[in-house]
Amino acid sequence: MSTWELETEIEAYYERGGERERLTRNPRGRLEFARTQDLLRRKLPGENLDVLDVGGATGVHAKWLAEDGHRVHLIDPVASQVEVAARLPGVTAVVGDARELPWDDASFDAVLLMGPLYHLTDREHRVQAIAEARRCTRPDGIVAAATINRTAGWNDWLTFLSNGIDRGISAEDSLRILREGDLRHFEQEMFTTAYLAHPGEVAEEFADAGLSGAAQYAVQGFPGFMPELERLIDDEEAREHLMDGLRIIEAEPSLLGASNHLLTIATIPA
Repeated sequence: MSTWELETEIEAYYERGGERERLTRNPRGRLEFARTQDLLRRKLPGENLDVLDVGGATGVHAKWLAEDGHRVHLIDPVASQVEVAARLPGVTAVVGDARELPWDDASFDAVLLMGPLYHLTDREHRVQAIAEARRCTRPDGIVAAATINRTAGWNDWLTFLSNGIDRGISAEDSLRILREGDLRHFEQEMFTTAYLAHPGEVAEEFADAGLSGAAQYAVQGFPGFMPELERLIDDEEAREHLMDGLRIIEAEPSLLGASNHLLTIATIPA
């Protein structure tokens, strides 16, 4: 039995169900989803893999991974989300915590942390989650983790401002989040408690968990900030050009922080 507890406001946010359509209902979400799929399909270590989706929610990634032919197991702390995910063909789902995984060492070819790290505001807990993922991954397998970049909250504040939307967040509070990374604006129903990290912080946490030398990839890149993104992501020709360009710049160190989301991937030594 896990000794950890999920913060009340985080559980309440996901129980409301707003995140279930986040990756499909608007252009920013669709770009994030498409790029995450593209990156993982290129970086997964083969076909017909045993994949663990940690913090997998209702299975937005587990679904396509299972459809690709992988054997997918999902774990999430929110029971209502696990119930939805468990109904997906080819997916098994259990309630649990990223910091205390109920599987033996070297059980999976890939362990994905697509959500847990940014909801663990304590650095020690983030390192513990990465270390647990490492423990459960086989040699030559991968651990992949999504994080929210430090600039994301500030970018959202500017986007709201440019569209005349007042979320009740002061300019100074927006800058405090940019400086400190501690996001606690769940009362505005924008998101929930989260930690926004610099890319270098994530790499250091991977190293402290025994995974030094991890590769990092900008998910949306700076095109994700474009106000007319929908015209690109929903036009087949423009979308192909956008994706091709993002593959070229995805690992450029100077641009890693200029993206709302980051994907960090480490290979387990043989």
